[in-house]
Amino acid sequence: MEIAAVKDCDLEKYITEIMLDVGVPAHLKGYHYLRSAILLSGRDMEVVTSVTKLLYPAIARRFKTTDQKVERAIRNAIEVSWNRGNTETFEKMFGYSASSGRTRPTNSEYIARIADKVRLDIKAM
Repeated sequence: MEIAAVKDCDLEKYITEIMLDVGVPAHLKGYHYLRSAILLSGRDMEVVTSVTKLLYPAIARRFKTTDQKVERAIRNAIEVSWNRGNTETFEKMFGYSASSGRTRPTNSEYIARIADKVRLDIKAM
């Protein structure tokens, strides 16, 4: 199945499950921005190659905020999930975790990896 054939609401539910499993707290603004970023990236992986020029501005327009606030909120959400999230899930998804002494993935690495997982999982259906 192609990702374009999946309804946005179904895709959002699936992305939400992954984000909660990784440990992104739902009360953070970055949680909503991150979910949108993963959804946009899943539909078009090209946006991940230019997060500051394409991805952050698109999310900022949707949520009526600035690119800088989007970037900072996503970075904070990733930081929180990296420090408090499910170590096993990080190991499985990224190949490393905070417990292995590595630094957290960058915003674009994090978004790209989860978006890629979503795309591959949907193709496998």
